[in-house]
Amino acid sequence: MATTPELAVEQQGRDHGLVRAMGVFAFAAAITNEVVGAGIYTLPAKMASSAGTTAPYAYIACLIAMGAVVLCFSEAGSRISTSGGPYGYVEAAFGKMLGFVAGVLLWLSAVLAAGGIAVAATDMAGAAFPFLVQPVVREILIVGLLAIMAGINIVGVDLAAKVLGWATMIKVLPLILFLVVGGIALAMGHRAEAPITHIPNANFGHAVILAMFALTGMETPLAASGEVRDPARTVPRALILAMGLIGLLYVAIQLIAATLFGAGLMHSAAPLADALGTIDPRLRAPLLAGACFSMVIWLGSDFLGAPRVLFAFARDGLLPAALGKVHPRWRTPHWAILVHFLFAVALALTGTFEQLAILSTLAIAPLYFLACASAVILRSRGIATLGKPLSLPGIPVIAGFGMLCMAIMVALADWNEIGALAGVLVGSCLLYLVMRPRTPKQS
Repeated sequence: MATTPELAVEQQGRDHGLVRAMGVFAFAAAITNEVVGAGIYTLPAKMASSAGTTAPYAYIACLIAMGAVVLCFSEAGSRISTSGGPYGYVEAAFGKMLGFVAGVLLWLSAVLAAGGIAVAATDMAGAAFPFLVQPVVREILIVGLLAIMAGINIVGVDLAAKVLGWATMIKVLPLILFLVVGGIALAMGHRAEAPITHIPNANFGHAVILAMFALTGMETPLAASGEVRDPARTVPRALILAMGLIGLLYVAIQLIAATLFGAGLMHSAAPLADALGTIDPRLRAPLLAGACFSMVIWLGSDFLGAPRVLFAFARDGLLPAALGKVHPRWRTPHWAILVHFLFAVALALTGTFEQLAILSTLAIAPLYFLACASAVILRSRGIATLGKPLSLPGIPVIAGFGMLCMAIMVALADWNEIGALAGVLVGSCLLYLVMRPRTPKQS
């Protein structure tokens, strides 16, 4: 393991050419934008159909688990601030092979989610405008959405951060409308005629996995940590601020939607819009528009963070050198962004939202497991590359709890899904052994 000064030189070399332009607000906005994407508008229905009246408890269970993970990410991110985010934490703690595995999981989860959310955004737009469901038009729209987000991120990280910051503020307005109008309606006694009841064959484990998908995403903006200003302070503050607010938001929305719409929530394609529609049908339109806008802007955060994993791999000699190049004018990893775009397009054109969302969630659990363990190792070795790091009391206990929760999360999946995840882990190790830079033999 390298000493702290050697590690700092290595991390700074990996980020050479990038600009540290993002502060607390911009970085918290990127995290919020990444997490508050498709899930907040679509998953309340799937949660209700999977777990019935216990759906809010699935969110709470995930929030408790994610609380431990967020604290571990906050400490590790304050100690290692580099392109690739969790990839850098795990690599510094456990070596290059596990670092590579973590990076593969991070990128795979992000690109699967990008494809799924591009599909969801297009399908929701098709629900409002039927001509968009025609195959050719639908495919053009998918490619166009992804291309716009890729283009914004290629032009410059500062522009992307500003766009995401303002867009995040705009896209939460429909959610605020939902909370305010829905809360007032509940206070005035508005209730669904047929409330949600207990489901005899409820699948609480499936609901937990879906809730996990709704709450994941912070790891993708963290991959752009090499472009964060004063990272030892900015990373933990932005993480805790964003994830704390998101947790409260999700539970409140699930409870309001279930009370307003009742049993109808379990079969709704646009649950929040339909829930407000029970108060006044005219309220559906702003929620539908907000859902589409939210998904599109979510893609912006995905393209801000995930391609930096490919960039970090290339800078470390694990992928073709072209992916590690920075655009001479815009100072962004343009080739890495283009490759991410191509994979996202391929997935979106061949998969469904639910399939891609489940696979994305399962890829994240072992990454969170490794990141929690990394926080303990980095603390024990006194590693900090830029500034005084965060030092949380009880981090070994917090990390152990987070690791246990992630192991349980994987165990809740179907056996074929667990097998696919195991294949990814083994395949990543084999790929590293093939692609790792060779040390020249001494003569």
